[in-house]
Amino acid sequence: MDLEIAINDFINFCKIEKEFSEHTILAYNQALLEFIEYFEKDYGYIPTVSDIKANEIRPFLGFLNDKGLKKNSLRLKLSAIKSLFKYLRKKEVILINPTLSIATPKKEKKLPSFLTKTEMENLISNRKSTKVKNSKSLNTQKKEHSLIKTEKEISLNAKNPQNEERDIALIDLIYSGGFRVSEVLNLQLKDIDFNKNLVKVLGKGKKERIVPVGNKAILSLNKYLSVRKNLPAKTHFIFLNTICEKMSSNSAYYIINHRMKGITEIKQKSPHTLRHSFATHLLDNGADINSVSEFLGHNSLSTTQIYTHISIERLKDAYKLAHPKA
Repeated sequence: MDLEIAINDFINFCKIEKEFSEHTILAYNQALLEFIEYFEKDYGYIPTVSDIKANEIRPFLGFLNDKGLKKNSLRLKLSAIKSLFKYLRKKEVILINPTLSIATPKKEKKLPSFLTKTEMENLISNRKSTKVKNSKSLNTQKKEHSLIKTEKEISLNAKNPQNEERDIALIDLIYSGGFRVSEVLNLQLKDIDFNKNLVKVLGKGKKERIVPVGNKAILSLNKYLSVRKNLPAKTHFIFLNTICEKMSSNSAYYIINHRMKGITEIKQKSPHTLRHSFATHLLDNGADINSVSEFLGHNSLSTTQIYTHISIERLKDAYKLAHPKA
């Protein structure tokens, strides 16, 4: 079987049978297109899947490394390749899975970015910090310009009350429940119990969980809904873009990234930063790590433990500043 045909079959399998998220499908597809590119550039042809051996896959990691990819990105790309050949072996397209002998690079331990409690309050109230520098690199400016061009549906206008109420509700809800942005954007009114402050979301792997949220998030949501009911909504999803359709992840990213500028100096300014902040603040205030893991919808406690490292580092910094013998 041709590699291109095999990849097309595999991607359809991931979409239809496995029901992977759009984000995962895009990541897999990109990795596999780069796999084809690697063969075209280094070998001058695209082999059939039965002709591909482990010795031809290993240099692919070097090919990606030359592109400047970091270890975690290499892990994700290799994961797509391994999943492809596992699928082909299961379908008996190939007799031997050539990726079984290929070791996956170790995961880089990178502490997640988060906002302080003051920064979080400023973000919701839209107050700018006087400590934050506004200087941007040329690459950052280009990236932002590209993002704005591709997101024609967005029109951030603080004078527009419906956008303002929507943005605050979006931020409040993600932070209050530690949700993934995709989970919040897929919410409908039927998923929220306004009396008990409970939100039902569908997480990774189509796993459903019910998460409590604060009164402030419910209040912000109700304020937005009072504006939303007068809009010509074209969908049942709660969060709408400016043309009253379901808000995309890119729109949500741009909204939150835009509002974080002038609030914080951290590099990562994204919806996921709010999720990191949620977990960090809970653990800082003495929450049980098992409960935090359940709130976040993590499959493994080890995934949540990264946040305990943040709290420990902050304790060390506080000790160094306050202790006379530090």
